[in-house]
Amino acid sequence: MNQIKENSDKHKHYNRHLDTILDSIADGVFTIDMDFNITYFNRAAENITGISKNQAVGKKCFDVFRASICQNKCAMSKTMKTGKKCINLYLDILNCEGRVVPVSVSTSVLKNCNGEISGGAEIFRDLSTIETLHKEVHSKYNFKDIISKNHEIQRILGILPDIASSCSTVIIEGQSGTGKELFAKAIHSLSGQTGKYVAINCGALPDTLLESELFGYKKGAFSEAKKDKPGRFELAQNGTLFLDEIGDISAALQMKLLRVLQEKEYEPLGATMTVKSNARIIAATNRTLSDLVARGLFREDLFYRLNVVRIELPPLSQRMEDIPLLIEHFIQKFNALKSKEIIDISEDALSILMRYDFPGNIRELENLIEFAFILCHGHVIEAKHFPKNMQDIAVKNNGKKIISSSLPIDQAEENTIIKVLKEHKGNRSKTAAYLGINKSTLWRKMKKYGIT
Repeated sequence: MNQIKENSDKHKHYNRHLDTILDSIADGVFTIDMDFNITYFNRAAENITGISKNQAVGKKCFDVFRASICQNKCAMSKTMKTGKKCINLYLDILNCEGRVVPVSVSTSVLKNCNGEISGGAEIFRDLSTIETLHKEVHSKYNFKDIISKNHEIQRILGILPDIASSCSTVIIEGQSGTGKELFAKAIHSLSGQTGKYVAINCGALPDTLLESELFGYKKGAFSEAKKDKPGRFELAQNGTLFLDEIGDISAALQMKLLRVLQEKEYEPLGATMTVKSNARIIAATNRTLSDLVARGLFREDLFYRLNVVRIELPPLSQRMEDIPLLIEHFIQKFNALKSKEIIDISEDALSILMRYDFPGNIRELENLIEFAFILCHGHVIEAKHFPKNMQDIAVKNNGKKIISSSLPIDQAEENTIIKVLKEHKGNRSKTAAYLGINKSTLWRKMKKYGIT
């Protein structure tokens, strides 16, 4: 009898110690029985939810937390059915005031002395502060769907409102996949124009079809013209017409486009009268128009009509510091599209992407993340989820093996500093000014990376 009492006292003493330990940590902890009734609720859980231990214990966990996954994707329920832990799942709960609280959740099973599952335990961390910082960073580096912390992109974004408020023609040059149309849409959005944004890819259509698409046609203009059809210039009236791959149009069509820019009028196919146009023209090309002019492949007078405002977008290989931001954006995008719950990318996988030169630019990065979503069945994208040739390409382009201990963001920062120093012939004052940091910060970073 005394032995039983002694064991009982030891058990109570142990539980008090356990309660003290669990009440001293910053993460919320609760346990449930097989009927999802809460059996334990620590102090941090009280603070995060605003619900006291006395109120929570005995209630169903889904009545207390009202989480975004309680109804059909309950992590605790899945863990208790499969016995598999859930680690760092991001979700939202509602506190006692009805305020949304972002948390990360990890779950595991509880077993009795016979090794049978008797309930579950969940640890949850309040991410409100981190989420607030994330939103601040996101708003700082996100502008009209353009995501970048790159100095040159930020410089362009700084003058974009001025470009938009003018009615000038704009030419955007940049490699395929650098986001030229995003900038065109941003200019239209900022311009305050009442008309539509209308886009056409000039390199995707033969001349005759492109002409009818641009200028429209009248009924009877050709055998298939059964009724009038408005062209893109008419659809973009009082708005913006985006002419993508302008460098691919023929000499004949260049002449007709020049007339629209000079006279602000055009003739639909089969028409006998001209039509006025006030659509703003934004053109884009993955070729350098001045080079095409020098080679006699593009009209010089049309070039100068288009080249009122010129924006040159750097390739992704020159803005590697944007890769983590873009990856986060694409993970959010594909989670929504594919109903997945991927939350992060591993350091190995990120290292591969940071060492790749991306000939396809942002579009290629987006495709790689989408491919990874197909193969990833957990919560973290790993290197194995990329196409098989990715690591080989990364190694070939960088002359060294990918190592998991590398710090890709530091590597990108080091490369950027070296590049800008070279451009300014080692002048630290000009380099610091270009990077938007003070000289002492530049000196510390140079010392950190051993740059002389």
